[in-house]
Amino acid sequence: MNHAKRATEFNKDEAKVNWHDKALWYVREKRDKSAHNVQGWEYLRQLGSEIKANVLSNLDEYLIQFESNAKKNGVHVHWAANAQEHNEIIQSILEKHNAKKVVKSKSMLTEECHLNPFLEDKGIEVIDTDLGERIVQLAEEPPSHIVLPAIHKTKEEVDVLFQEHLGTKPSQGNPEYLVSEARKHLRDKFLNADVAITGVNFAVAETGGFVVCTNEGNADMGVHLAKAHIACMGIEKIIPEEKHLGVFLRLLARSATGQPITTYSSHFNQAEEGKELHIVIVDNGRTEQLSREDFRASLHCIRCGACMNTCPIYRRSGGHSYDYTIPGPIGSILSPGKDLKKHSSLPFASTLCGSCSNVCPVKINIHEQLYKWRQVIVKEEKQPIVKKSILKTAGMVLSKPKLYKIAGKSARFALKHAPKFMIYNKLNAWGKARDLPEVKGDSFDEWYKKRKKNE
Repeated sequence: MNHAKRATEFNKDEAKVNWHDKALWYVREKRDKSAHNVQGWEYLRQLGSEIKANVLSNLDEYLIQFESNAKKNGVHVHWAANAQEHNEIIQSILEKHNAKKVVKSKSMLTEECHLNPFLEDKGIEVIDTDLGERIVQLAEEPPSHIVLPAIHKTKEEVDVLFQEHLGTKPSQGNPEYLVSEARKHLRDKFLNADVAITGVNFAVAETGGFVVCTNEGNADMGVHLAKAHIACMGIEKIIPEEKHLGVFLRLLARSATGQPITTYSSHFNQAEEGKELHIVIVDNGRTEQLSREDFRASLHCIRCGACMNTCPIYRRSGGHSYDYTIPGPIGSILSPGKDLKKHSSLPFASTLCGSCSNVCPVKINIHEQLYKWRQVIVKEEKQPIVKKSILKTAGMVLSKPKLYKIAGKSARFALKHAPKFMIYNKLNAWGKARDLPEVKGDSFDEWYKKRKKNE
């Protein structure tokens, strides 16, 4: 199914759609309040964008510098060209430690590589320890948002889910009770884990260290209790120097959830005594995206989710309708680069209103890239006959002023005088859920000419 069909399924529950929309807009409003309290917010955004642009222009050098410094710190550095290599490297590390139980903090890269099912097929237990991630894991669903993975589930649905999988008592969705039970459940998993896996928010070329940002402390808990720590990072997560962390840490939390900073910003430079620290650096299509001049800026993304929280399409279609690890506007840029045919509908799942670009903390021109992908898709992917015919007709009408005026007059006359069933039918998708605006007698051009004549 394409995005439109999946969105139609999501929209069958109108009350839930309205709740989903409202919940995400609340996060967007928190972002605005937090950003407006920072003097020089736009300067920070510009600085973040320029640092990222510098990184992408010198990515090979920064990656080699990072590897060199990480090795000096005693860190084991691995390189993976794709998802399969990433998963096999992690499997080999787990086999070395005879590990059968793994705790994992939130990592969109491991979701992208489908690490969990890969390891589970090998008989290894993988527990996602971020609360939202654990909820969707129990529900056997992918995350629907990169920061709020279970935003599509109400607390009442989580209540039922916990009763089924954790043996909790019915609580009518009491958040305090559900969080308490989740903590008990996860504490046992932490204490018995052999290896901890985390993502990487920022990797510092200057030091060979990296930072993991969480609000629950689950990454720290897993790392400090397990005998080995595996960190998985995309090649674009590099920043040049430690001083640049101040820019991105201030941008990330405010853009993601409206917080001044994440509750835990954990720095890892070397393994604890008697333990091992591994870093798996992954490409998986990133260099290909880097080679696309029109779309390379998408690699600036720091995974804050702000574009999703503001997008009117995402808020009312849900993350699962995108059928890609990274949903929403940014995912609609990244996904066609991975599989143009499969994800050809996603760049069209946008109003091109530009709100995503306005809130992006590193100034990615998201709506412009979506528009550019549309041009690529129309040329390279076969379009439905009906769509091609309508667009061809529209192009002809819009290119001929006389024809445009005749069409405009005819449409205004029909909207004013034609029976309602002729206007609101299957051909008018817009009219399924809303009334068309009242039609005035004259076009703007006619009104303007009359006005000039009477002056």
